[in-house]
Amino acid sequence: MNPWFNALRYDPSSSKDHVESWFWRANHPTEPKAFWLKATILAASGKEPVAETWCCTFDGTAGTVWGSRNTVPLAEATFGETLDVAGCRFHLAAQGGGAQGRIGDRSWDLTWSPVDGPLGEPLSMAWSPKLIDGPFPKNKTLTPFPALRLAGEMDWGGTKVPVDGWLGSQGHNWGQAHAHTYAWGQSVFTDAEGEPVATAEAFSARIVLGGLLTPFISSLVVRHKDRTYRFDRLVDLWNQDPELGQDRWVLKIRGPDGHALLSMSCKQEEMACLGYLNPDGHQSYCLNSKLAQATLRVNPVNDEPFECHADHTSALEFLQREPDPRFDEVV
Repeated sequence: MNPWFNALRYDPSSSKDHVESWFWRANHPTEPKAFWLKATILAASGKEPVAETWCCTFDGTAGTVWGSRNTVPLAEATFGETLDVAGCRFHLAAQGGGAQGRIGDRSWDLTWSPVDGPLGEPLSMAWSPKLIDGPFPKNKTLTPFPALRLAGEMDWGGTKVPVDGWLGSQGHNWGQAHAHTYAWGQSVFTDAEGEPVATAEAFSARIVLGGLLTPFISSLVVRHKDRTYRFDRLVDLWNQDPELGQDRWVLKIRGPDGHALLSMSCKQEEMACLGYLNPDGHQSYCLNSKLAQATLRVNPVNDEPFECHADHTSALEFLQREPDPRFDEVV
């Protein structure tokens, strides 16, 4: 893995606002169980920057979702090859890594390594590195590990949860603030034997540009076996048709590689509501599930069409500016 994908983008000498996150998620191979971990930098001009660690666990069998976070001054945290925040450590090794930590009554001791072959190779949602290093778009996202295998053990409130061959992913994003509104999803699709055969990552986002709110801008990148299909021409709005509903997102999109449809949904009781603070003090609300269903249909230009389905092993998030009255608790 190219270290550039996980490299720190925060510049402490800059006066610009900055939000940056590294995050992991993984799913049980057969049961509706999943977890999500994250380390974050939040820096606002004129204020002391802070670092946060987050943990959410999703147990579809028990019908429970748990989430919490720890916050400390950034000066007390370390961000480099190891992220060390409030007693939680994430090791960013080139060929995998690991994590140890505790938040509330959840703890973990994990290792991970990328899936062999193209599915495990780093992925960028932007078609050009210039879009990552340049001023547009303001929010950047990279996926150092689109498909991971995780091992180890977690403690979910006194219940030991073995993590043996769980599949997941690791992402990295940053910007001067969170996007105004978005839907984001990521899935590792498997065959009948539970072996990964495809990945898909996509978003539909509205951003503020020149003081105005844009229409939804979408992107989708699919890997199927040894091929990659990109639907990532961000400003080609004529070939994008996103539909966002309550806990459901459908993206129809065309590009030079063909056309595709990604449909994702989850149940309200399988979501956590997370409060994402922006540097300007405004709080956004992220409705986060790691037990989402996903269906992917791709009709490539020069290959046979294919379809993939995941019952409860996909990541799905909705970010909005206003609180959701269905959720009494905001993590």
